[in-house]
Amino acid sequence: MTCSYGRDVTSCYLYASTRTAFGRFGGALADVRPDDLAAAALAGVLAKTPALDPALIGDVVWGCANQAGEDNRDVGRMAVLLAGLPVSVPATTVNRLCGSSLDAAIQASRAVEVGDADVVVAGGVESMTRAPWVLPKPSRAFPAGNVTAVSTTLGWRLVNERMPAEWTVSLGECNEQLADRFTISRRRQDEFASRSHRLAAQAWADGFYDDLVVDVPGAGLERDESIRDGSTPETLAGLKPSFRADGTITAGNASPLNDGAAALLLGSADASTHIGSEPLARIAGRGVHALDPREFGFAPVEAAERALARAGIGWADVSAVELNEAFAAQSIACVDAWKIDPDIVNAKGGAIAIGHPLGASGARILGTLAARLRESGGRWGVAAICIGVGQALAVVLENVTGARP
Repeated sequence: MTCSYGRDVTSCYLYASTRTAFGRFGGALADVRPDDLAAAALAGVLAKTPALDPALIGDVVWGCANQAGEDNRDVGRMAVLLAGLPVSVPATTVNRLCGSSLDAAIQASRAVEVGDADVVVAGGVESMTRAPWVLPKPSRAFPAGNVTAVSTTLGWRLVNERMPAEWTVSLGECNEQLADRFTISRRRQDEFASRSHRLAAQAWADGFYDDLVVDVPGAGLERDESIRDGSTPETLAGLKPSFRADGTITAGNASPLNDGAAALLLGSADASTHIGSEPLARIAGRGVHALDPREFGFAPVEAAERALARAGIGWADVSAVELNEAFAAQSIACVDAWKIDPDIVNAKGGAIAIGHPLGASGARILGTLAARLRESGGRWGVAAICIGVGQALAVVLENVTGARP
């Protein structure tokens, strides 16, 4: 196969993945700068492949959804320098909000496929705790009135007055509307959330995450901080709605605010000689989709369908799905629309329990998906993530570690 300018297109493979444990808002990682979190994840993934000379890394593509504070001025490049990589290793930072690090992986895979690079590191970071307040500059000097500092932690801010008001409602209200549209009850959402906590706690107890998670120097965080052992639908039922007085979405059935970073090592088939190990999975298909901003939680449905079509497979071939759980309501809506077995979705817990540091979540789900396929022997898996303002991304992985037929 050749690309439009004649160069042979090769496949891109995932060789290694790692992430930090995810800290809760104001928790164990609150004192850690986002560029230091990024450096920890970057150094961690390279530590898995000690034979690789870092000077051979063709690029680092990093995701971050904020970039208004300590993650400014290309936090991917900052991570490269802070991790002690050669100054010759380039880096860029991309922003597709919650999908930033999955977008980073997609862009990195394209670079490998067209031969622009043989080895690329992708990943992402977010410190929602340390997201700054911003104070807009006035258009004229010395305004007489008061000015307001705006939080950049999550959601709409400094909104253009030309933007339709119905598009700029809160992320929670968007998902209340989605729950109404598909008649998704509070009970179903609480059951889904309880399952996320139960499976995440069990995966940690079983050692599944031991090889995927690296320490953050000085933080002392050994496990994802938002997991609540023993969470049940009954305990979650006692929480008050967060966005409507009579609503169904609570702090318990939505993802929390978190801090963390994740990294992926990608390369061509020939790169295995430099990396010193065999690949885990092939990037087999990619999909992107956009719709009405209010319906962002449902956007993964079509993004995944497009990725599957490009991989040349269907849902019947898929044995594992990692769907980022922004809200239980939107996750349930997607799983229902795909008409798949819910048991194959987030079998090691999801973002409601593990956490959702925006810029890191896409890399987390892709790395987790590869590890699940390797553990189970399944051949095909899908990673999908919804994105605020009405978008979604999806990637299909093919297990190349000895999958079952």
